[in-house]
Amino acid sequence: MEGFLTSLGPWIILILMVAVFWPKRGLWAKIGLHRESRRRWLYEDALKHIHAWERRSKTATPESLSGALGLSQRRILALIERLESNGLVKSVSDGIQLTPEGEAGALHVVRAHRLWERYLADEAGVPMSKLHQAAEKAEHHLTAEKLDVLDAHLGHPQRDPHGDPIPTSDGTLRPLGGIALVAWPADQPARVVHIEDEPAVIFKQILATGIRPGLTLRVLEKTADRIVISDGENEHRLAHVVAANIQVTAAVEERKMPQGAKRLADLRPGERAVMVQLDDECRGFSRRRLQDLGLTPNAQVEAALENPFGDPRAFRVRGTLIALRRQQAERVWVRPLEESPARSEQVAVTHS
Repeated sequence: MEGFLTSLGPWIILILMVAVFWPKRGLWAKIGLHRESRRRWLYEDALKHIHAWERRSKTATPESLSGALGLSQRRILALIERLESNGLVKSVSDGIQLTPEGEAGALHVVRAHRLWERYLADEAGVPMSKLHQAAEKAEHHLTAEKLDVLDAHLGHPQRDPHGDPIPTSDGTLRPLGGIALVAWPADQPARVVHIEDEPAVIFKQILATGIRPGLTLRVLEKTADRIVISDGENEHRLAHVVAANIQVTAAVEERKMPQGAKRLADLRPGERAVMVQLDDECRGFSRRRLQDLGLTPNAQVEAALENPFGDPRAFRVRGTLIALRRQQAERVWVRPLEESPARSEQVAVTHS
């Protein structure tokens, strides 16, 4: 037996060497691919940071890159040299700027990040507080071809859930528009167009108020350290530093819905209605899914069951029970039906 094991020694060594050094599939090749991926992700994060500063009419610096990427000054300088040698950035008197090639790379990453956030919010129902972190990981794995498919699947959205414009496939990036809420005049209706998600502690405070892009606000009062706003139902007192992270523009008159229409999410348990239409903001897969569930014009809908935890709620559509999250039900416009005498009598008999 000992001789047999001894004779296997060279074979075991050979197998181990093959497992480690086999081209493209061996352990060494996989380590090399991992290192290459990490290097590419670092390049992309650097380009995205420089692009973000340029969008704010500022110039990124080695110090700002060091803080954003969490790297030492020595590693940052080496990174900048590699980016320059690849023709992606150029050094200027006050910092670093993107070349046209670098801007194209940055816009690809920005597009991937924002489209993936849109997907997570619309299709997966991920809360806004978790979108950014999830998209930070996914943005490095999406090719231009995958982004085109995802863009079409979502119905070519123009903005991500925070209100940031999504670059098009040809690299066009629309201006953000709007001004900071802290600078908005009092008693003038304003529509939220963007919420900055950094720093996280301020973003968390904004989310706690229920303020989202698309919401109409009105400034009621300004003091030296606070701004008081109303969303039509509730009043909120925000510190100036918080209000500065909310961008708004003049509120446009909302398209009037048919008389008596309301959102499906606002139906009371047992209340019946007829479906009018889907909200214009409901696009792509989300729109098709609601239509596949039977939510088409003139379909009768009933709020069947209430969920003590809020989401999802049960609705009866065309005789079938379906479950919808509130976010989905808010995109469906319905007109409540008056109780017919026959149904009212049936309900009375049932409870007698």
